[in-house]
Order: sequence, then C-alpha cells, then structure tokens
Amino acid sequence: MEASAGIRARPGAWAGLEKPRGGGAYSARVPAVRLTAEKLPPRLALGTDPRRSADPVLRAAKLKASCCKKPAGTEKVHYSADEALILQQKAQDVLPYLDGRCVYLVGMMGSGKTTVGKILAEVLGYSFFDSDKLVEKAVGISSVAEIFQLHSEAFFRDNESEVLRDLSSMHRLVVATGGGAVIRPINWSYMKKGLTVWLDVPLDALARRIAAVGTASRPLLHQESGDPYAKAYAKLTSLFEQRMDSYANADARVSLEHIALKQGHNDVTILTPSTIAIEALLKMESFLTEKAMVRN
Repeated sequence: MEASAGIRARPGAWAGLEKPRGGGAYSARVPAVRLTAEKLPPRLALGTDPRRSADPVLRAAKLKASCCKKPAGTEKVHYSADEALILQQKAQDVLPYLDGRCVYLVGMMGSGKTTVGKILAEVLGYSFFDSDKLVEKAVGISSVAEIFQLHSEAFFRDNESEVLRDLSSMHRLVVATGGGAVIRPINWSYMKKGLTVWLDVPLDALARRIAAVGTASRPLLHQESGDPYAKAYAKLTSLFEQRMDSYANADARVSLEHIALKQGHNDVTILTPSTIAIEALLKMESFLTEKAMVRN
C-alpha cells in the first residue's frame, strides 16, 4: 500500500523550491499529508468504531481514510540555496537504496523529529506523518496530554502501537514517532520494516528548549512544580536512562554534538533543521550502502 505525496520533483527542477522576491533564502512548501483513499462509510474511520478490526489491511485503509477528512494545509521550511542543493543531491543518492521503504524518526521529546521529518519528506518526495497526531485522531482526543489525563499512558501506548502497525503496511512515508515509542519491542518489529533514524540531542539542550516553551503538552514532564529547566532536565535524564538502549537499536544515529563539532563549535542550539536533515541523509546513505554491500 503506497501513500501519495503532495509534491513530486519535476525533471531538472528542485521540487517545491521557491525563490523569494528580493533574494534571500529559498523556501519549500511542505504539504500536510494528503493520502489517496478508498471512499469508506463514516463508521469505518479510524477511532470511530469501538470494534476496530484487527485485520491490518482493513485498518490501514481506515487510517488512510481518517487522514483525508480535512483539506491539507501547507507549511514553509526555509533553506539557503546551498542547503537546498545539498538536500536535493543527498536525497537523490539515498532514494535508490530506500526503494520506497518508510523512514521512522525516533528520539527524545523535543529533539526535532517533526521539523526534520517534514524536510526529509519534502526532499525525498515522501508523505509525512506524526504518530502522536494520528493517535489523537484515532481516539478523538485533541492532545496527548489529555489522553494521558483522561485514560492512561498504557492506553496511549496501545493506540500508538496500532498506529505504527498500520503505517508499517504503507510505503514512501517519513514518520515522526513519539519519544516513548521505542520502549515496546512490538513497535520495533513494525519500524524495522523501514529505516529507523535516531535524532540524538544532548539532554541539556532538550531541557532548555522544553523549559522555554513550557511542559503543558508534555504529560511525562508536566507533573511537578519548581524551576522549569531543573524539572525538565531531571525527568529527561531519568527517561533517557530507561530508553537509551532502545534508541541505540536505530539503523542510523544523528548526533547533534557530532554535527556541531564538525562545524568547529560545541553549541547544538544554533544548528538549523536543514543541517540536521542533511546529516540524517548522510547517515541513512552510509547505513544503506553498507547493507547493500553485505548483501552482495
């Protein structure tokens, strides 16, 4: 089952690239997911029938239908001209080895999986999914924090596993997973049908980023009073200790510390999402080419 992306590259052209008036950075329109789906009765939309079928083919069809209910909007991701060229070149290098397989981004909360995932989807000509958003859509609740509050973390994890199972039957997707998706071995069995990429961000940088925007949308952090940074750092450290071995199962690791050092500094906070996406493509290419050599 294949998902159709909103933008495809034209021969000899950079897909979606726009030159703004008066010069400056290029920008690429990143469409929200627009999947072609069969017309299904309303009761078959994912999350509306309590007797949801266990048949993965039927559930995948429901998932596709649920993502087509609303017109897709667009967001802009800005690149410099040099970054756009490198992204295009590296994507073309990776695509033959990917052969339509999905890309799953894993990593701690706040690590940039959604932002980087949208860039990768754009340059690869793939569609983009955020698994948390699909769980929200599946259960009919508008936020992960509210799902935790009204039900439980276990309820959320069960639905997360079902969403990942459905996505694993599709092709040509970039999926940003929730930070805790890696803790269940069954989820790895789904994600390993594609390529898994770990965005490894220092905990200090994550804590500062999360403290700056607040923890209201982070149910595992939004529990105790106190200094936002100290609270975020302590909880992130605990979570990472529980998950680090699971993150290490990923096929490719993108270390922001390593990227910063290559640029001659140690400040990961100044790295742009496009720079991280370029490194992700390099790591994906390295893993895939090594795997191809072993097979041959």
